[in-house]
Amino acid sequence: MTDDLIHRSRSVLAGYVPAPAPGDAAREAAVLVLVYHLAGRETVLLTRRTDTVDTHKGQISFPGGGRHGVDEDLSVTALRETYEEVGVNPADIELIGRLDEIITISSFRVAPFVGVLKRAPYDFVPSPHEVAEVLEVPVRHLLDPANKVMEPRVNWSGGPAHSPAYWYEGHRIWGATARMLEGFLHMLHPR
Repeated sequence: MTDDLIHRSRSVLAGYVPAPAPGDAAREAAVLVLVYHLAGRETVLLTRRTDTVDTHKGQISFPGGGRHGVDEDLSVTALRETYEEVGVNPADIELIGRLDEIITISSFRVAPFVGVLKRAPYDFVPSPHEVAEVLEVPVRHLLDPANKVMEPRVNWSGGPAHSPAYWYEGHRIWGATARMLEGFLHMLHPR
């Protein structure tokens, strides 16, 4: 495998100015889109949340969460949350950019950061309270149209809309995570 995805990510994100999310959200949050090479494949890290967390029980998500008062900025939030949720040391991550913000249905303004895991395989240490399963999803799988559907939804004004969802080994990746994932993949592989 080549460094295509990581090289392309660095190149595209180097000059990219992320768009702020429209509207107001009460709480700031950040997630980390962590990409790396694993067994000859470009891979992205996702987690399945436990059924005991306060919000988004059992959903597939990027590592991340709400900004704490001690977080210097949202990149620190993304790195801290990734460490807390899956045990990746921030020193093992190279942040290479930021994607457009989104507002979640739970009223978070989420800043997605993109990072490269410097070594893989990695000995992830999932938080038993927050993470039921670590998913290492091949990017090629996500780019295959057979694994993506557009699901009917209701938009913020109450009108009809469609939102992406991806399927991976029986897991449905939907909602804010799927929207951020679609934005990242489209940025690198426009169609």
